Amino acid sequence: MKNKLIVFSAPSGSGKTTLVKYILEIFNEIKFSISATTRNPRGKEEDGKDYYFLSSEEFNNKIKNDEFLEYEEVYSGNYYGTLKSEIDRIWKIKKIVIFDIDAIGGANIKNMFPDETLSIFVMPPSIQVLKRRLLERGDVSKQEIDVRIKKAESELDYASKFDNIIINKDLEESKKVAFNLIKKFINE
Repeated sequence: MKNKLIVFSAPSGSGKTTLVKYILEIFNEIKFSISATTRNPRGKEEDGKDYYFLSSEEFNNKIKNDEFLEYEEVYSGNYYGTLKSEIDRIWKIKKIVIFDIDAIGGANIKNMFPDETLSIFVMPPSIQVLKRRLLERGDVSKQEIDVRIKKAESELDYASKFDNIIINKDLEESKKVAFNLIKKFINE
């Protein structure tokens, strides 16, 4: 099997994580790329499963040692990135790498591996729906929601850089669209 990558990107609250989890349940040949971050764990998140939680010093050392495929400061003071070792780990076991990543990181990966990557941008039906979803999740403050909405508005400009756009109005329909796109990509 040729080394392949699948990128799901979207503003926070658009449903990308839900779609990625669904895809991982369906396709055995796909493995999740665990991102590294400097932010603190939320809820039941586990180091090495949900994220690699690193101190700012550890993250900066990995930057200096050129250990990241891509990284950026997503929210003020919180860095996220994809370790090169994570991609190598998944390709060594002959699996397809799937990312749940912000729009800039997703576009960067597509640029680095244009022929190996299927990139999918998940859009909310509207900014108002996005704000409502973030409020309903209840895992971030109203102040942080305002920051995420502002970031979402700029991330939507990246949608055109992706191979496909799924407007996540209806989750079941979005799952079908994602399934069909990935099935076709796997069989290419």
